[in-house]
Amino acid sequence: MTSRKPVSAAAEPQQTTFTITELAAEFDITPRAIRFYEEAGLLEPSRKGRNRVYSQRDRTRLKLTLRGKRLGLSLQEIRQLVDMYDSQASAAPQLRAFLTILARHRQQLEQQRDDIEVTLAEIRQHEKRCRSLLNGT
Repeated sequence: MTSRKPVSAAAEPQQTTFTITELAAEFDITPRAIRFYEEAGLLEPSRKGRNRVYSQRDRTRLKLTLRGKRLGLSLQEIRQLVDMYDSQASAAPQLRAFLTILARHRQQLEQQRDDIEVTLAEIRQHEKRCRSLLNGT
């Protein structure tokens, strides 16, 4: 998968509907991934015959879903945030919830970083011991 450059708001498509192929190409993901997010309830495309037709709302929800995924959020956390995006309520609760989720995720990452540092220190000790044994000291 290749990395995408951020798209400026002015360059965003103004198209009102999208096919699964168009969204997959735009976001550099597979159609299967889009169907997975649909099955998870994050997208709700309409149908034209056998074809899925995605709205601008679906496109935005997919964009938010992928952003949440890049942040390492769970599908449940992503759904909570995406559902708040659709809400007509004030942005303040959405922002507070997002801050809570981000703080929890940051804490998990910091713990993982600490665990990695401990493991690296142990590896350095083993390497030092192996070198001293090889050198006969």
